[in-house]
This record gives sequence, C-alpha cells and structure tokens, in this order.
Amino acid sequence: MLAAMALSPSRTVAELKELRELTGDENGAQRVAWTDTWERAREWLREKLAGLALEHELDEAGNQWWTLRGRSERAVVIGGHIDSVPNGGWLDGALNVVAGVEVVRRLAEDGEPAATVRLVDWADEEGARFGRSLFGSSAASGSMADQDELRERRDADGIALPDALREHGVDLDRALEAHRQLDGAAAYLELHIEQGPVLESLDLPIGVVLGTFGVERHQVTFRGQAAHAGSTPMDKRRDALAGAAKLELEIREIAKRTGEGAVCTMGGVVTKPGIVTSVVETADCLLDQRHLDATKLAEMLSNAEAASRRFAQEEGLEVEWGRIWSIEPILFDEGLIELADESVKEIAGRSHRLPSGPLHDAAEVARAGVPTVMLFVQSLRGLSHTKLEDTKEEHLELSVQALDRLAEKAIARVAAA
Repeated sequence: MLAAMALSPSRTVAELKELRELTGDENGAQRVAWTDTWERAREWLREKLAGLALEHELDEAGNQWWTLRGRSERAVVIGGHIDSVPNGGWLDGALNVVAGVEVVRRLAEDGEPAATVRLVDWADEEGARFGRSLFGSSAASGSMADQDELRERRDADGIALPDALREHGVDLDRALEAHRQLDGAAAYLELHIEQGPVLESLDLPIGVVLGTFGVERHQVTFRGQAAHAGSTPMDKRRDALAGAAKLELEIREIAKRTGEGAVCTMGGVVTKPGIVTSVVETADCLLDQRHLDATKLAEMLSNAEAASRRFAQEEGLEVEWGRIWSIEPILFDEGLIELADESVKEIAGRSHRLPSGPLHDAAEVARAGVPTVMLFVQSLRGLSHTKLEDTKEEHLELSVQALDRLAEKAIARVAAA
C-alpha cells in the first residue's frame, strides 16, 4: 500500500518560480486577466492538478473550480487568483492558488476527507485591464450590480469588456449564475502576502486577518478665484490649493486620532488654471479613507468634511464633496479567526491579528454570508504590485504549512457541524 503524500511547501516555492518564468518578463508578472498570458497561467494550473481525483469546471463568470468530494457535502473552499497587475510581483494572487494546489494535492492523496474541499481560482481579482476589481468573486457572491456599466467599459485599446469576456468563454449577462458555486460553502480560506510592512516590523512571518477595511472615496473640490500671481497681495488671495493643502495635512491628524489602523490618503490634486502665473482657482482632490470599524470610518468622513468647510471659510473658498465609491467594513468569522490563530502559533510559534487595507476576493465571499478568514505572510519592505515584491522562502514555506493546518481544522469543524 502506498503511503499518503506528504505536504511539500518547497514544491510550492518551486512552482511559483516556474510560473514566474512562464508568465513574466524583465518588468515583472504579466498575468493580466482576459489575456493570452493569463490563459497560459490557468492552463498551467490545470496541469498541476491533472491526475488527481478532482472535478474541474469553469463557471459562468470565468472562475475555475476543482472539487474533492468528502463524506459531507458541506465544503471548505480555498481560494485565490492567478491574475496580476501589469509588471506585477511573483506572489500577489499566485501564492494563494499555488499554495492551495499543494494543500489539495495532500488531501486528495490522503483519501476521502470528512468534508468536501474546493479550490477556486477567481477570475480578474485585480481589474487591471478594465478597472473592475473582484469580477469573478463579486459575480459568485451576488453583489455584482453594475452590469449595465460594465457593458460600457473599454480597455486602453478601445476593446469592450463584454467582447473580451466572450473571447474567454464568458457571457456577461450570465455571470451572476456563478452564485450557485457557493451553495454548500461552509468555510472560505485565503492565504495572501500582506502587501504592507506590519509583520516585517514585528519580525513575524505570518498573521491572521481580522477583516477588510471599509472604504470611503470622495472627490473634494475647492473653488477660489484665479488672479495674477504678481499683482495679487497674499492677504487678498482666494487660493483653492491652500484649502486642499490644509485638508491634506488634517487628514493625517484625523487618521492618527482615530487609530486602530485608520488610514487617510489624498491620492491626487488637479489644479486649474494650472499655470505658474496664476493663483489656483479650483483644486480637485481625490480622498480615500479606510477603517475596520464602520462607526469610526463614518466619524473620519464627518471630521474631514467639517475640516474642509473650516478651511474653505478661512481661505475665502467654496467646497463641494462628491462620493466616488464606498464599501462597508467586512469582518471575518470569529471562529475561523481562532482556528487560524491556533494554526499560525503551531507552525510559527507566534501570531498577530491585523486588518487588511486592500480588498480581496475573501471580502466578497464573506459578503455572501460564507464564514471566511485570511492568512497573511510577511512582505519584504511592504512592497507589492511591483517586480520588487518579495517574501523570504522560509516564510512562504511556513505559510503553506499554516494554510494546510488551518484547512484540517476547518474541515473538522465543518464536518462536525
């Protein structure tokens, strides 16, 4: 009788390097969704799981699924995405799926698990080509409500999103039918690089994610008066940029006062007339605020709005706010967080709980009511979405072990429920 396959975390690292060679170049990863390179990566993924007792399918939103039937039909889902941003890193997204491949391999060779286990490669998490992130997971969660807008989206070459989807066998009008894939899902697990500096600053390899930040994103417009830069005294100016500058400094203080991971970012300011000889008449600012607590996020927004009105009055300006986008904070399942914490401590000795600033497919699954948790592995220098993105190989191997341990605990919990 053959012995059951042992988990091989080093194989995950080797396969990630193999994928990097297959789908990257000197500028980084090029696995942009709905491209030939992305399809090459997905075919490579299928080859890695060929020969195992798994059911494979592509759903209506282009998500790729593998199912290992267990004694219970209730399922533990391990998820990730193999697409990348242009010139991206070798780990963002791909680690999730390739580590999941190793865990599913081990489970499949061990025999029938107590609960069904599924691996999913979500389609177009990044939204790099058409600007619509979390495409496949939002279709499966049922939260995709912007299909009319999606029909009008075009890439840099003018190709319409529905046409690009069609080339890859996806009909936008049927994408929401992917929701059936979450029937029976009782737990969702996702491993991801942190994409930030927290774990490295704590000298910890792995952490447990509490949830994803809520986001308030607005355009703030200060309006003043254009005037000659040479002839207008300083105390007679209505300089719109002065209001924007004061707000930029104040949002940092708002984040500091709020604490608990609060972040505020003014990511862009466009001034008009935008010439060196004129006082600024209008300043259009892009403001992004994030927090894990919905009440505190609302307070941050209220404080920023009040501050903008105060600065407008001080500078003789008008100020207008317009919402660009918002999403509520999404908290992960407390029971799975505890299991994840146990798993990390068993593998790495210590654990740390932290929120996620970036959004992930896990957030969409949690929105659908599926108990969800994520693991983060340390990112060197906190860098991501760049070819400089990196994680120590020993930390990557520990994260695969932690995901495997968490999967075992989640299977036992689901089977016992």
